[in-house]
Amino acid sequence: MSVLKKFLGQTAIYGISTVFSRLFNFILTPIYTKVYAKSVYGIFTNMYANASIINAILAFGMESTYFRYLNKHEDKKQEVYNNSFFCIAFIAVLFLITGLIFSDTIAAYLAANAAEVPDYKQYVALFLWILFVDAICVIPFAKLRADNKAMKYSIAKFLNIGCFVGFNLVFIFVVPAIIKHQWVGAEWLSSWYKHQWIGYVFLANLIASLVTFAFLLPELLKLQFKFDRPLFKMMVAYSWPILVANLSFIVNENLDKIVLRRLLPTDIADGEVGIYGAVCKIAIFLSIFITAFRLGAEPFFFSHAKNENAKQTYATILHYFVIALAIIFVGLIANIEILKHFISRDGTRVAEYWAGLPAVPFLLLGYVCLGIYMNLSVWYRLSDQTRFGLYISLVGAAITIILNFVLIPKYSYMGSAWVSMAAYFVMMVLSYTLGQKYYPIPYNLKRIFAYLVVSTVIVFSSFFLFDRNIYIGNALLLVFLAGIVYFEKDDLKKILKTNS
Repeated sequence: MSVLKKFLGQTAIYGISTVFSRLFNFILTPIYTKVYAKSVYGIFTNMYANASIINAILAFGMESTYFRYLNKHEDKKQEVYNNSFFCIAFIAVLFLITGLIFSDTIAAYLAANAAEVPDYKQYVALFLWILFVDAICVIPFAKLRADNKAMKYSIAKFLNIGCFVGFNLVFIFVVPAIIKHQWVGAEWLSSWYKHQWIGYVFLANLIASLVTFAFLLPELLKLQFKFDRPLFKMMVAYSWPILVANLSFIVNENLDKIVLRRLLPTDIADGEVGIYGAVCKIAIFLSIFITAFRLGAEPFFFSHAKNENAKQTYATILHYFVIALAIIFVGLIANIEILKHFISRDGTRVAEYWAGLPAVPFLLLGYVCLGIYMNLSVWYRLSDQTRFGLYISLVGAAITIILNFVLIPKYSYMGSAWVSMAAYFVMMVLSYTLGQKYYPIPYNLKRIFAYLVVSTVIVFSSFFLFDRNIYIGNALLLVFLAGIVYFEKDDLKKILKTNS
C-alpha cells in the first residue's frame, strides 16, 4: 500500500466516528433552538466554551506527546503509556477535588444574577464530573489510535454520541410526554422533572461519558503502576509548550462566546451568544473535515518522520488538503440557504437566529486558516521544537483577547467572527514562515495561494454580492471545481501512476 493511500486510510478510519459524532450534534441544534429560548441556549454555549478551555488544561498536551514518544522510544511503549496516563490522571483528580470545594464560588461567578445561582450550582457539579471522566479517557483513546484498533475506537465514539443523543431525546421529549399523558411513572417524574431545563443536556453528556469510560476499561487495565521518572521529565518538557499552545487555541476558539456575555448589555447578552453559537454550527462541516484530518494525520506524521521522502509527502498532503478545504468552503456558502434551516426549524425564532448568518463566511475562512495551520504545525512537533507552537499560539491568543475586547462592544458577534478569522490567519502565516526557516518543507505555495484567494473571492461574492443565491453559488462552485481538475489533472495522473 502506498504512503498516501495509507494516510488516507488512517484519516478515514480515525475520522469517521468523529464525523458522525459532530453530525449528530449538528442535528441536535435545531432541537435545542426550538425547545430553548435563545437566552437559555446562550447558557449552553457559555458552559461548553468554558469546558473546552478546561479540557485543554487537563489533557496537558499529552496526546501529542504520547504519539511522539511511542515512535521516539519504541522500546519503552508501556512506560510511555503509563507516564502519559498518570500525568493526566493526577491533574484530573486535583481539578475535581478543587472544583467540588469551590463549586459555589464558581457558580456565583458564572451566573448573571442571584436567581440563576441554584441552577448554576448543578451545572457546575455536572461539568466537573464530565471533565474528569473525559480527561481519564484521553490516553486510552490515543492508545486505540496508536494500536490501529480502528473498530474499537469507532464503537467507543458511536457509543458516546448515541448515549448523548438518546438521553437528550428522553429528557426533552419522552419524559414530558409521559407526564402530559399520565402514563406509568408520570407522578414520580413530575416530582423532580424541570420543564425545559438546560441542565438535562449536561446530564446526558455525563451519562455518555460514564458509558464510554466503562467501555474503555480493558485499555485502562493494561496500565502498570510503574513510573519512569527520566522519561517523564523529557515528556513534560515536550508536552507543556503543547499545553499552552492548545490552551491558546481553545482561547481563540471559545473566548468570543465567553466575553460576549460579559461585554454586552445584560438584556441582550445571552440572546446574542445564543445566535452566535447557533450560526457557528454551520461551520461544523468544515470543522468535521479538519478534525478527521487531525485524527489520521497526527499518528501518521510521527510514524512517517523517519522516511527519506517524508517532507515531500507532507507537502503533497498539504496541497490536496487545501484543495479539499477550498471546495468545502465554497460549497457551504453556495448552499447556505439550505443549511440555515438546520439552525432552527421553529418559525417563531427563525429570524432571530438567521440574523447571524453574515458572520458565517468569516468564521469559515478562519477555519480554513486553522486547518492549514494544523497541517503546517507538523514541523515543530517533529523537530521537537514545540516552544514555537507555544509562541505562535500566544500571538493568536493575544490577538483574540485584545481585538475581542475592542470590537465586541461595538459590533457584537460580528466582531468575534472577524477576530477569529484574523487570529487564525496570523497563526497560519507565522507557522509557515518559521517552519520554512527551521524545518523547510517544499510546499507548492503559488498554487496553494491561488486556490485560497479564488475560493475566498467566490465565497464573499456568492454571499454578499449575489445575496446567497443558491443557483449562482453552485454555478460558481462548478466553475471552481472545473478549474481545479484542469490544473491538477497532470499531477494527479503522476501520483496515481506512481502509487498504483
